[in-house]
Amino acid sequence: MSSPIPVTILSGFLGAGKTTLLRHLLKAEHGLKIAVIENEFSDAGIDTQLLGDEPVQVMTLSNGCVCCTIHTDLTKALYLLLERLDSGEIAFDRLVIECTGLADPAPVAQTFFIDEELRERYLLDGIITLVDAAHADIHLQQTIAQAQIGFADRLLVSKRDLVDDATFDALCERLTRINRRAPIRVVEHGRIDLAELLDVRGFNLNADLGGGLSLRPVQPAKSADRISSLVLRTDTPLDIDSLSAFMNELLEEHGQQLLRYKGVLNIAGEDRRLVFQGVLKLYGFDWDTEWAEGEPRESVMVFIADDLPETKIREGFARLEG
Repeated sequence: MSSPIPVTILSGFLGAGKTTLLRHLLKAEHGLKIAVIENEFSDAGIDTQLLGDEPVQVMTLSNGCVCCTIHTDLTKALYLLLERLDSGEIAFDRLVIECTGLADPAPVAQTFFIDEELRERYLLDGIITLVDAAHADIHLQQTIAQAQIGFADRLLVSKRDLVDDATFDALCERLTRINRRAPIRVVEHGRIDLAELLDVRGFNLNADLGGGLSLRPVQPAKSADRISSLVLRTDTPLDIDSLSAFMNELLEEHGQQLLRYKGVLNIAGEDRRLVFQGVLKLYGFDWDTEWAEGEPRESVMVFIADDLPETKIREGFARLEG
């Protein structure tokens, strides 16, 4: 069985530059075989007479990439790509999915958790969100735009050249308040080192907290944003049963608010790290490598949520510390 195909979800508000970035991916001579799914969804429903019988259109481009335009649900398109890949009609070893500008990335991400066959063939690598520096203040008045940032493993800021340093710095601070775990990069006219997009491993259960967990102090400015993040740390070894009860209770009451969460934990009586992460109510735990001799055994948990139940999380965490 060949290894699963890594999947990158590209999110971002209307006009943030997703199409420009995709065009760069599909035309640049990068030597990679990437399939790109472009969503052409319409809330009003698309006139099937205009589309004929082709809800999915697939085309191989001159640089070897595959462009797939869909007017149907994502699952059908994913299976169709696999059929054509297996039959040798097309070739690709990575997949990038564009979310529509007003879309919540959660259902797209959950597709790769819920469908067992898709889970075997595809591996969700990361969610990348583009942020338009010139219009971020307007976009971020919308909760969905904040949520797109909250879900992200990496944030790409476009149109940096249209704002001054003070505006850019203020935006970066705001983005960090919303999502403490996503590194921020600048993308210029759709051009960016592909290493910033691919192999992010945002959904790997491993002890790396994304490499981008920002621990620089974030001013507790009075924020109007509904989405925010919380980082908790303790060097007290945690009881695994109490931890499980805490997480189950939290997800039962607030699972739909918790956009992303991740942790590397020091469990009492155990030499290995316990790592966990999730999206909304879907999450996983796994044992990782042993703590090195002399290494400080510190538990770190990151929560990114809509209307973050901070008091509830802090109280539950304090009980874990006993």
